[in-house]
Amino acid sequence: MNNIIIKCAQLFGLLYFVLFSIHVAAERIKDVAMVEGIRSNQLLGYGLVVGLPGTGEKTRYTEQTFKAMLKSFGITLPENVRPKIKNIAVVAVHAELPAFSKPGQRVDLTASSIGSAGSLRGGTLLQTFLKGVDGNVYAVAQGSLIVSGLGAEGLDGSKVLINTPTVGRIPNGATVERSVPSPFAQGDFITFNLHNADFTSAKRLADSINELVGPNTARPMDATSIRVTAPRDVSQRVAYLATLENLEFKPADTGARIIVNSRTGTIVIGKDVKLQPAAITHGGLTVTIAEQLDVDQPDPFSEGQTVVTAQSIIDVSRDDTRAFVFDPGVSLDDLVRAINEVGAAPGDLMAILEALKEAGALSGQLIVI
Repeated sequence: MNNIIIKCAQLFGLLYFVLFSIHVAAERIKDVAMVEGIRSNQLLGYGLVVGLPGTGEKTRYTEQTFKAMLKSFGITLPENVRPKIKNIAVVAVHAELPAFSKPGQRVDLTASSIGSAGSLRGGTLLQTFLKGVDGNVYAVAQGSLIVSGLGAEGLDGSKVLINTPTVGRIPNGATVERSVPSPFAQGDFITFNLHNADFTSAKRLADSINELVGPNTARPMDATSIRVTAPRDVSQRVAYLATLENLEFKPADTGARIIVNSRTGTIVIGKDVKLQPAAITHGGLTVTIAEQLDVDQPDPFSEGQTVVTAQSIIDVSRDDTRAFVFDPGVSLDDLVRAINEVGAAPGDLMAILEALKEAGALSGQLIVI
């Protein structure tokens, strides 16, 4: 009886582990794919920031922009007059217009100095038109800038700079004036595009939709796109998509990859990376070169001159060399453990991985960025 209870408990634990693993590995469709045609749009504008405490700029295009602004209010300055402005800066204003944005809604914007202004702190952005790639105005921006940066300069030229004082943000600073047409309600299909193209993931996503809705509802078109039959009625299509995007499935495992960032020394090794039979020898060679200055004094009454001579000191030291032999199919754990035992620095590890790849002993893709 006890044996039966123990076996039942073990079986229950195994089932729980399997179910838990499947649940953890599953991903929602909305987390790994996007609906084709539903995206944000970039907006760009050119404007003036006023009210700066003497940290503005005085350039030709700043004066031209300032005169154009005054002219729009009926004030015309003579051509030979150059206004003395130190509290004005010209900025590039950009914002992201989310999908389905409607007139009257507000979006965040960022203003960046494009001249020689020292800081935008305390400035106010005047009315600026934000245009899309088609040249149409989709939003109008205006408001007081929030600048997190701070800069200070002394008379001797010394400077203290914290963050970036020439870039500021205005939360909800732009009002949407025009909506962007969306293809969401057009046609009899919607298309899911995977963030990471993979044939296995595309097939599994289509299979999960077909199991829920019915056969041939979803069809993978390639490694990225999955076309799904959808109702024409807009309200029904919204409810239909809300159900599909929360459907869970298990994406395919990524390929065996090693990502090496040569600038930061960061190395990421995928779990499927394997090693073929190989022997690795790691040795350290340290070369130290120092320059020592010596002073040669002439003998008394020799009418010689004092001479400064340089003497180079070169010291070479070699660490203990270690060799590791790997059997076929060595896993990531064995590889990392051996590297830790060697005590290799990131630069040495990069060299080891590159040598293994060149020798054909590394089963995986080595990507250097």
